[in-house]
Amino acid sequence: MKLIQLTAAALIVSSGTAFADTHITNGTVTKIDTKWNKVTIDHEELKNLDMPAMKMVFQVAEPEMLETLSEGDTIQFAADRVNGKLTVTEILE
Repeated sequence: MKLIQLTAAALIVSSGTAFADTHITNGTVTKIDTKWNKVTIDHEELKNLDMPAMKMVFQVAEPEMLETLSEGDTIQFAADRVNGKLTVTEILE
């Protein structure tokens, strides 16, 4: 019984890691709009959103996320649909 529980826990942890990896992509910040809490990113494919590489505008989940960004920065980020809007949910340091 313990072996089955440990195996199930290992599968949950490993699948969670794989899930997180599919949400992270690379991009270059091309514009920052602090008034409307938006950032324009020229990004690689967003696998979790089934979206090809392109340049587009995103909302940011937290306005403070814009404080660490500058135009021209190369970033790794996660994006998702939040309340129907494409939103940057995480920026990796």
